[in-house]
Amino acid sequence: MALRAYIVEDSPTIRDNLIETLEELAEVQPVGLAETEQEARRWFSQNADGWDVAVVDLFLRQGTGLRVVEALRSRRHGQKVIVLSNHATSDMRRRCAQLGADAVFDKSTEIDALLDYCVKARGELEAA
Repeated sequence: MALRAYIVEDSPTIRDNLIETLEELAEVQPVGLAETEQEARRWFSQNADGWDVAVVDLFLRQGTGLRVVEALRSRRHGQKVIVLSNHATSDMRRRCAQLGADAVFDKSTEIDALLDYCVKARGELEAA
């Protein structure tokens, strides 16, 4: 069973590479994409049960990933919100956790940890 992921990332190159990596190495199936806060929030409000994991960048073409994370606080049990950013400082990690993120990974140095997290989340989904 593939993990259904919604990707919020405004860089086409990063997004395409991320999707390819997640599909190949973690059995993650993308169910949608957004480049802006507004696009993401609209999709999530219309597809509350259509995803298992959200992968959210903090700095978007319009708006901020922090507000996307905050908007997902009332998600159903088992849905995971992951922040993937080049700005994963300790302060930013703490802020993301306060807003409801389950995990924060640095784009440059923690892709393997992101993949491990997704594989674990997929296993939890299959066991449920």
